[in-house]
Amino acid sequence: MFIHELARTTGVSAKTIRYYESIGLMPDPGRAENNYRQYAPDAIERLRFIVSARSLGFNLTDIGEFLSARDEGTLPCKRVLDSFDQRIADIDRRIADLLALRENLSRVRADGEGLPPNKKCGDDCLCYIITTDPQSGQITIQREEKI
Repeated sequence: MFIHELARTTGVSAKTIRYYESIGLMPDPGRAENNYRQYAPDAIERLRFIVSARSLGFNLTDIGEFLSARDEGTLPCKRVLDSFDQRIADIDRRIADLLALRENLSRVRADGEGLPPNKKCGDDCLCYIITTDPQSGQITIQREEKI
């Protein structure tokens, strides 16, 4: 099958397929007489594996390792399970970071409730700026005299 057929079958663009070839995730395909790429049917399964692994958050380096080991027939389930554990830990860290960000935004929003909503700044007004406390790392609204 040609690249446009592989792209249509898998939902992966031809540009992405060529990129995966260039970094070694997809083997170089054979060539037809007109020098067009000619893919074997097993390219569909390999490309679907790459897409599935990407959707689980694995980076291309990990996917390359999986594919190399799989091609050699040496991909241990333990290696894949360890990779899943690492991804889960990464996700847990990101969730904690997002929850902390949400808490900071909510607190800053609540602090900002007391600010005059329609006040226009002039030379003699106060400016309200968002800052980070260097000791706590917390975001605050600091009021400074405008110079």
